[in-house]
Amino acid sequence: MSLQNHAQNHAQSNVQNNALGQNSYHNGQALWEELLPSGHHWSGRVQRGTVLQFESLGKHANVSLFCVNAADKLERFNMPDSLKGQHTAYLSTGHVLYSDLGRVMASIVRDDHGWNDAMCGPSTPAQIAKQFGTQRFQDARNAMYRNGVESLLIEMTKFSLSASDLTATVNLFSKVSPNDAGELSYIDSDNTGNVLELRFEMDCLVFLSNAPHGLDRSETYAPADIQMKLFKANALAEQDVCRDSCQQNQNGFANNARYYALQGAY
Repeated sequence: MSLQNHAQNHAQSNVQNNALGQNSYHNGQALWEELLPSGHHWSGRVQRGTVLQFESLGKHANVSLFCVNAADKLERFNMPDSLKGQHTAYLSTGHVLYSDLGRVMASIVRDDHGWNDAMCGPSTPAQIAKQFGTQRFQDARNAMYRNGVESLLIEMTKFSLSASDLTATVNLFSKVSPNDAGELSYIDSDNTGNVLELRFEMDCLVFLSNAPHGLDRSETYAPADIQMKLFKANALAEQDVCRDSCQQNQNGFANNARYYALQGAY
């Protein structure tokens, strides 16, 4: 499938979702909700068959997401395979997050922003210090300036994971663009009210950092608060926006079916 056709399919699916009240992939009844405040981090186990919703409550939204198989932490999100297999340079509606074993970890069933960076990784301490300066816990307490890498590692240590386990992330709500020299730049946009929904196809340990993107050139450190909600996913329809967006995704879902059938849990 060409990128042009894929983009057209994305647009059509968004129109369909709007017509259905944006609830076509879950039942609309939140099982749980929590605010992810500006600059904070979070982790938890998200079960297969649920939809995790992120809503940006402000302009400068960026949530760096990393996930692993909850049943086997050696199986992790694989950025190169996710982009290569779906012939894309970014992730949005209709795309999935692949593991390094060719299985689908989560599907992006709704994305109001339309572009999620998967190339730049989480922001580093040096990037945040260079752009915003330093605000330490001793002086600012919870208003300290956090970065993506250290925030994710704090959460990962709670599950006996370390820096050697952290690979690429998906930077939700963030768009980057190259110039003629191949240099990437952050594209500023107002994300207020944008919603992104991830339908989980595998039980995952999910790690989140709500720190600025590493290429963000905002004058002040002010990442948006993010409202998170969890819903029960609807059963897969005969046609699915993610599974059927390309042949590779159909293969990935088949790999999931085999994986859970052999575990006796499908």
